[in-house]
Amino acid sequence: MLAIVGMQHNQAVKAFGDRLRSHGMAPKAVVGACMHKLVLLIFGVVRSRRAFDASLAMPKLDF
Repeated sequence: MLAIVGMQHNQAVKAFGDRLRSHGMAPKAVVGACMHKLVLLIFGVVRSRRAFDASLAMPKLDF
């Protein structure tokens, strides 16, 4: 459920999921990949002890 909500409300995860979907990836695989992306983002926030910044999460995207 976290990955589905993340794809709806988090700009970085939404852009990541849309990109995977546009390349023809299966829907369950997209949810799994977004779940993995969220785990990596959470680990980065916890480890660096700084607030989440979408420009750091997906530097090539223009938010």
